[in-house]
Amino acid sequence: MRDYQFHYGKGTLDGSALQPLHPDILESKLTKYKPEASEQELVEQAVLHPIGSRPLAELAAGKQNIVIIASDHTRPVPSKIIMPVLLREIRKGNPAADITILIATGCHRGTTREELAAKFGEEFVAKEKIIVHDCDESEVVCLGTLPSGGKLILNKLAIDADLLVAEGFIEPHFFAGFSGGRKSVLPGVADRETVLYNHNGRFIDSPFARAGILEGNPLHRDMVFAARQAKLAFICNVVINEMHQVVFAAAGDLEEAHAAGCKFLKDQCGVQAPAADLVVTTNGGYPLDQNLYQAVKGMTGAEPLVRQGGVIIILAKCEDGVGGDSFYRTFAEEKDLKRMIQTFIDTPPTKTKVDQWQSQIFARVLCKASVILISELPDEVAENFQLIPAHSMEEALAKAKEIIGRDSWDTVVIPDGVSVISSAMEEI
Repeated sequence: MRDYQFHYGKGTLDGSALQPLHPDILESKLTKYKPEASEQELVEQAVLHPIGSRPLAELAAGKQNIVIIASDHTRPVPSKIIMPVLLREIRKGNPAADITILIATGCHRGTTREELAAKFGEEFVAKEKIIVHDCDESEVVCLGTLPSGGKLILNKLAIDADLLVAEGFIEPHFFAGFSGGRKSVLPGVADRETVLYNHNGRFIDSPFARAGILEGNPLHRDMVFAARQAKLAFICNVVINEMHQVVFAAAGDLEEAHAAGCKFLKDQCGVQAPAADLVVTTNGGYPLDQNLYQAVKGMTGAEPLVRQGGVIIILAKCEDGVGGDSFYRTFAEEKDLKRMIQTFIDTPPTKTKVDQWQSQIFARVLCKASVILISELPDEVAENFQLIPAHSMEEALAKAKEIIGRDSWDTVVIPDGVSVISSAMEEI
């Protein structure tokens, strides 16, 4: 008998009420994947045997001003494993190199010293030079125009580097296809104007702006261009499991190494099932289900599998609330979802507003299916977002039955909606 316990905040929520429905269960293979080497060895071997690039030590020879772009506090990148290897190889190539760690915050708030210490270790933070990117305040340089027409404005520290390197991790991304690789530069160390242009309504509306898709993805195209213009010379990207342990690593050229990681990940987390009347999913528990804004990502994992007019049940504790004032106001001020989406599409890229991409994707999901939210949000807050609030799986299933209008239906369960790349099998 399957144990229907779903990640919910820092704990679990019972879903045994699903058992009589005999649902299809779709999970990433990473939950059971066993790498052939330790985390340290995987990173070591990747850096020492790069893809499409000379070894990092050779690249560093003769280079004085070296910048390593590192992820910020919002990403579970195992920097304590990756960064010492990168620093060792750089210093092997040039012991006298002046190395700066540039924290890629994108448009997030600045990473605190306490968060840096948790990420790298106290001794590392005390010894190394670390600068936190600020998309509004950092000194920037305009490198011209992106293929899409927007201005490419990046942190001057990255542009002035004799050698630019980046760490990162690869996971499915709900509109950029995959995280990692080129995203260290855009949005990582870009000016707000460039980030907002890249996240414009027309791009988000593209059928190629979906999890697992890079070919034809307009956001990805601009991101790769930005990374090349910044002369990002070497990356080390990892894939991690649900325990945040490294199970795969690739290093070298920003596109070739990233592609290797994306292929591995897609092979592990691609899932398929026939479209269903009901899809049940989560946002993976803490920290990703802290607010409703983030929970949109889990909903997109269910979106390809739910039939038009069907129901999605998502479990996301949302103990920190909604996740953004502009996100809340958008749904408070506009109740016509199709009109909301069209407004975003019609908004000139230069006028893109903060968080509109999240609202646009959320509205798209709501146009396809009724979404029942099991959370700790007040009911009236959930209803403001045109969600149907519930507080247990039993209550959610009762409401789903009312919407579907039948005593039996097809059900798919995705225990972690942010860890899979889902697609519906064609029905005959």
